[in-house]
Amino acid sequence: MAGPEFELRSRAIIFSTRCAAMNYVSCPTSIVNAPVELVWMLLTRPEGWGDFYDVRITAVDPAGPAVVGQTVFAESGPRFLHLKLQFRFAEIAPLNYKLGFDARFPFGITVREDMSCVPVGPNQCRVNYHCGFGFPTGWRGALMRRLIRRRLDSGPADSLARLRRAAEELHAKST
Repeated sequence: MAGPEFELRSRAIIFSTRCAAMNYVSCPTSIVNAPVELVWMLLTRPEGWGDFYDVRITAVDPAGPAVVGQTVFAESGPRFLHLKLQFRFAEIAPLNYKLGFDARFPFGITVREDMSCVPVGPNQCRVNYHCGFGFPTGWRGALMRRLIRRRLDSGPADSLARLRRAAEELHAKST
């Protein structure tokens, strides 16, 4: 997708009204050397996400394992910033090891996250992570996308690597 159209007027950049809602999709995948059930357990126990994801969980409502409608409140970034994040489970299919949730990040950024775990063997699975980023319309959305563009792929890949590492370490301890 090409960048926003703009024109230069009096040393200010004016973004075209054709700058509609901007989106970006990142879809990392990884082979995890741990049973699919163990990976699924890590994903569906949001109170423990802070142990391996780069977030601080502040509340889970309702508490307990993931259920559709459950909201996870978290913070990210340096502790002095307290950047608020919110995740709401929209889909959970335990028989197929699939889940989906809608996330709200600061500055109007939204993310639809869909994850699936596919068994490859008794002690190995493939995790597919689909992140659909949404940005506000207009110049604010264009600015936010430009400021975080490098993190649009590296962020989901880093989260997946953290999940893989946590699952493999937990599996190694149990064998």
